[in-house]
Amino acid sequence: MKIKETPLKDCYIIEPTIFEDDRGYFFEKFNEKKFEELTGMNGHFVQDNISKSSYGVIRGVHLQKGEHAQAKLVSCLEGSVWDVAVDLREDSPTYGKWFGIELTAENKVQLYVPRGFGHGFSVLSETAVFSYKCDNFYNKESEGSVRYNDSDLNIDWKISIQDAILSEKDENAPSFKERNF
Repeated sequence: MKIKETPLKDCYIIEPTIFEDDRGYFFEKFNEKKFEELTGMNGHFVQDNISKSSYGVIRGVHLQKGEHAQAKLVSCLEGSVWDVAVDLREDSPTYGKWFGIELTAENKVQLYVPRGFGHGFSVLSETAVFSYKCDNFYNKESEGSVRYNDSDLNIDWKISIQDAILSEKDENAPSFKERNF
């Protein structure tokens, strides 16, 4: 596994070493010990989530706040997504900045999104199956969000906004300035 830094503090790209032959492929998706050695970050995860979405769906920007904050290790198992991490830690040198990367079933790349970050993705393929490992358990009362099309963040979702499919919750999320965390 190779770990690459992103422009955001504590947010990492994880590229697997893939072994391929005429039978298919094999790779180690995650190794807690290697991850912690290479990043200095906690790599212990307690909850796995999977979602399936169709083209144009935008999920986010979401986070868990307070004692229920979550770090996430995300990947795309089927199809292609544009994955976005937003640094929402007020004491961070990259506060208010975002980073995006295409995650696909083919490239098998993962993104580590630390606690205190907002996270979201848009679906670029006909359908996509998205996986995220979390280092803390979900708590509904600790949900926070930022509006997907906030003008201060100016996130490029890599799809036409006319094609965007959103939940009512995401459509009505507060702006970055009005955020609820």
